Amino acid sequence: MNYAVVLSGGIGTRMHMGDFPKQYYKVKDKMILEYTLDLFEESECVDEIILVMAAEWREKLETYLCSRYQKLKGFALPGGVRQESILNGLEVCMAHSKSEQDKVIIIDGVRPLATGEMVKACLDAVGEYDGSLLVVPATDTIYYSEDGKRLGKLLDRTKLYWGQSPEAFWLNQYYHAHEGKDHEFLCTMRGTTEIAYVAGMNICLIEGDPMNFKITTQADLKRFKLIMGER
Repeated sequence: MNYAVVLSGGIGTRMHMGDFPKQYYKVKDKMILEYTLDLFEESECVDEIILVMAAEWREKLETYLCSRYQKLKGFALPGGVRQESILNGLEVCMAHSKSEQDKVIIIDGVRPLATGEMVKACLDAVGEYDGSLLVVPATDTIYYSEDGKRLGKLLDRTKLYWGQSPEAFWLNQYYHAHEGKDHEFLCTMRGTTEIAYVAGMNICLIEGDPMNFKITTQADLKRFKLIMGER
């Protein structure tokens, strides 16, 4: 079985939309989250979807979402930080899992332009590797500073990549990478794959696409609306 964990628990403070989470904002009469859920509902590579979302939004949307998405088989509450939200989603996957060969693919609910080809490539790589993630080469010069005021050193851009989601792993191995990790440790994780790397998992890089951007700011939302033909 291949499980998809969709992270939809954030509140989007950088969007400056008050208490209204960006993933529920509608573009072309469809929530941003729905574009992401459509990806997995239509994918032949994914068997079940687990949605991580706040209780108040689950109460509002569960009936609608479950009627629309036949693969939506479970919900999890968000944690205090992103990696705790992922762990909560993994707990549901593990409760459903019946095989050591099960895989999990994880994505932000606000990456509406991810493609089925990306999903397949990430999941197919798990086997030869323990996990996979999408990346795009860094295109801007990146500087390093200890204090944010003075230039410390230059980094070799040819060896640097921007990480994207989805990211895929062996379910059991990725879940057990969280064992013994407390809240403080999980707070230090800056991306979905970092905890897998720390655990010694062998991770494959897969070519991503700059169009697979995460909607984080108003500028991102405006860009997505333009792509979708909405002004």
